[in-house]
Amino acid sequence: MRSIIETLKKKAINKKDMSANDATSLFEEGIKQPFLLMAHASEIREYFKGKRISLCGIVNAKSGICPENCSFCAQSVHYHTHAPTYSLLSAKEIMDKARIAKESGAHFFGIVTSGTRIVSKEEWKEIYNAIKGINALGIKPCASLGMLDDARAQQLKKAGLFRYHHNLETSKSFFHNICTTHEYEEDIETNRAAKKAGLSVCCGGIIGLGENMEHRIELAMTLKELDVDSVPINILNPIPGTPLMGTPQLSPVEILLTISILRFILPDKDIKLCGGKEKNLRQLLPLGIIAGCNSLMTGNYLTTEGRDTTHDIEMIHDLGLDAARE
Repeated sequence: MRSIIETLKKKAINKKDMSANDATSLFEEGIKQPFLLMAHASEIREYFKGKRISLCGIVNAKSGICPENCSFCAQSVHYHTHAPTYSLLSAKEIMDKARIAKESGAHFFGIVTSGTRIVSKEEWKEIYNAIKGINALGIKPCASLGMLDDARAQQLKKAGLFRYHHNLETSKSFFHNICTTHEYEEDIETNRAAKKAGLSVCCGGIIGLGENMEHRIELAMTLKELDVDSVPINILNPIPGTPLMGTPQLSPVEILLTISILRFILPDKDIKLCGGKEKNLRQLLPLGIIAGCNSLMTGNYLTTEGRDTTHDIEMIHDLGLDAARE
């Protein structure tokens, strides 16, 4: 008799129409057989993505003094942390970081800024110039610049941006526990604007905020409805001075189960393992790829250290996979 996990794997591959109830069944079965679930998620990843694992680098291009009160964020003006504070880097400084990322082996490079949105004409000019320069380096430019409307999204597309990143962070039903300075629908609309403009859309969230698996499944179903292209999975790294500073860490196995379930729900999307992966998965980090990820954020993050790209490339090769350029 075929197992629930195998039956749902075939459904994910053939129909790509996993329901929330299916995902709940996966979780219940996965708790009993976590490595079986990971193995089938790995098959789904390889069916749609082959053996190629992409690498994404980022630069914290504008840091601190964010008016939002996201309870996990070191850059919020509402909390007292040791996060750096500085204005937007120049286009040349951003391009220099992109060049280093490319030389290290990254395939994508993201310009990330703090704040609700970019409003300064001078800052937009630097960003457009940076996008042009990153394209000239032969690496795909991405950006995470806060809220967008249709017109600005179209301008970014015209400037040569490949992908826009804007996380939902968590499910709609849990969001009020994490942020109260803007509405969830504003984040939804930003992703819709990016999609409408023809940009590749990168949208995911953070796990370990105090939410449960039901909330993570709810988030995944929203991402499925939005038809995003890339799904970054961050794992909370509690920052001293933020409201979540004392939050208990998720177990590595629960993280891996979450990745696997997202791969079943979003079988043909890029699933990117991002911030907090080293601290939370520890010795099980390579299993993040086995569990379903086909992409890694590499190098340092916004306000915390990551790990050297050479180690990520070595890990990919040790798994018999390819850190191949797009």
